[in-house]
Amino acid sequence: MITEQDINTVIGSTAIDNDGDKIGSVSEVYLDDQSGRPEWATVKTGMFGTKETFIPLADAQLDGESLRFPYDKAKVKDAPTIEAEGHLSPAEETELYRYYGIGEGTAVDRGTETTTTGTAGITAPRTDQREDQREDRRDAVGTVGHDTSGPTTDDAMTRSEERLTVGTEAVETGRARLRKHVVTENVTRTVPVSHEEVRVEREPITDANRGDALDGPALSEEEHEVTLHAERPVVEKETVPVERVRLSTETVTDQQTVNEQVAHEEIEQVEGDVRQTGRDAR
Repeated sequence: MITEQDINTVIGSTAIDNDGDKIGSVSEVYLDDQSGRPEWATVKTGMFGTKETFIPLADAQLDGESLRFPYDKAKVKDAPTIEAEGHLSPAEETELYRYYGIGEGTAVDRGTETTTTGTAGITAPRTDQREDQREDRRDAVGTVGHDTSGPTTDDAMTRSEERLTVGTEAVETGRARLRKHVVTENVTRTVPVSHEEVRVEREPITDANRGDALDGPALSEEEHEVTLHAERPVVEKETVPVERVRLSTETVTDQQTVNEQVAHEEIEQVEGDVRQTGRDAR
């Protein structure tokens, strides 16, 4: 359960859903009008964090610098669009309770107020209080002009325009994988081999070999034997490491053009009744 002591930690934390996916950044905490307990949190969602979505804190849990909610990301993003103006009306709170499927409590006779971002225990004025303060300031300055489209204003109008803010976000575009498998191929090598062959050698009788020739009987049967040798190829295989292979990434920056329409206000003079006083114009 989120308490008043947790507000400083909650504001600015990262909101995650029940699967651990990031929803957005917690912007404000809304307190119960009667008990002062944290009741709602607003989370900045959307591509550039321009939308604020209400999420109940009843079952939220702090997990380090993250705030885990028991809802999935799509559920939160499809929540009713309610302007975060410092106070939730009972009707708005009932609508949110109904959407998230939780008990409405006493939302029919109470509301919630938001804490100032980064400051625990300080509640912002209600919408009706801020309207009274603006009326007091206008009365103090004095009525100078009249806005035909609304309440009395001073002698100037404010011109506003939209500014386009373009940022980037990291998204997963694909995955690369290394896989090793065994491939068998035939390798041919030529190696020289030698062998012995029989050759009959004859030599005439000379004084040098006469003694050996006459050693033994004059006539006899004999056999002489010689052993022949030959070389043959011998194949051995061994496994040796040849290289190391790994995957790495590098960041390549290119330019991408974003087109979006922005609106601005223009002020121009319109014709009306002009009364001249004093001397006639010459």
